[in-house]
Amino acid sequence: MSTHTCDDPFVAQKDDPVTVVVKWFAENKRDLPWRAPDVTAWGILVSEFMLQQTQVDRVLPKWLTWMDIWPTPQALAQAPLSDVLRAWQGLGYPRRAMRLHTCAQRIVSEFGGVVPSTQSQLLSLPGVGHYTAAAIAAFAFQQPTVVLDTNIRRVIVRAWTAQALPTTHLTQREVAFASDLVREHDGAQWSAAVMELGALICTSRAPKCDQCPIQATCAWFAEGKPDNAPARRKQPAFAGSDRQARGALLRTVGASQLATTSAIEATWADALQREKAMTSLINDGLVIRVDQGYCLPDN
Repeated sequence: MSTHTCDDPFVAQKDDPVTVVVKWFAENKRDLPWRAPDVTAWGILVSEFMLQQTQVDRVLPKWLTWMDIWPTPQALAQAPLSDVLRAWQGLGYPRRAMRLHTCAQRIVSEFGGVVPSTQSQLLSLPGVGHYTAAAIAAFAFQQPTVVLDTNIRRVIVRAWTAQALPTTHLTQREVAFASDLVREHDGAQWSAAVMELGALICTSRAPKCDQCPIQATCAWFAEGKPDNAPARRKQPAFAGSDRQARGALLRTVGASQLATTSAIEATWADALQREKAMTSLINDGLVIRVDQGYCLPDN
């Protein structure tokens, strides 16, 4: 039996692993532009919007282009929504672009063009949920917020509870334990470090345990890496999905000032799925139906 487990798996054996992870991060972190010392809070906010459900390598070129075109909330707030949607293409989930556009307008109208620094203020912005608010507060303003994304949760449950993967829904026990870690250390630094460890080393499907700086104190490794992950619903295939149809149709609409009905029909052969996808795009405010066909919204 491993010495890492007890009646309460979230034990207080924290200092050494945290210190080791932070040191590892200082020596191994990726050189990402939104981590630069001179990056603005706006740049960090944009990165957090883009990184929701999108991999870093896809975000990198988009973030650089975005910040070149719209380096401030004021710049984005004044841009036509059609330009924003076109610039977002390739990142997926285009409603995030709409929310970021509205978020910029709210920052200008309610906060004088300055990204707010408190979690409560950040949570009042469109598209900003609890995780995003905590991440912006930590990484832009060095506040000791509890940042818990999938990567962080995975490292914590493996290292301290010998669980292969976290549960689908965040538990209060996890939040309380993570809060203790933040309280006892440099919260912003720890959050960035453990997130990087989860992204690069303690990955979901093929963890690189031989490269992990906390292998010696990891409860999951000590137990022999048991396959004890909570049951999860299988993710639907992307190919042929409604989401793929929406993306293809939105690209066609955004490729010109006006997409004709024939162009839309040529984009997606399944008539029923095509109509369903177009209706959802229109209902989401991403596409406008006009007499001659379809176009992107301008404001």
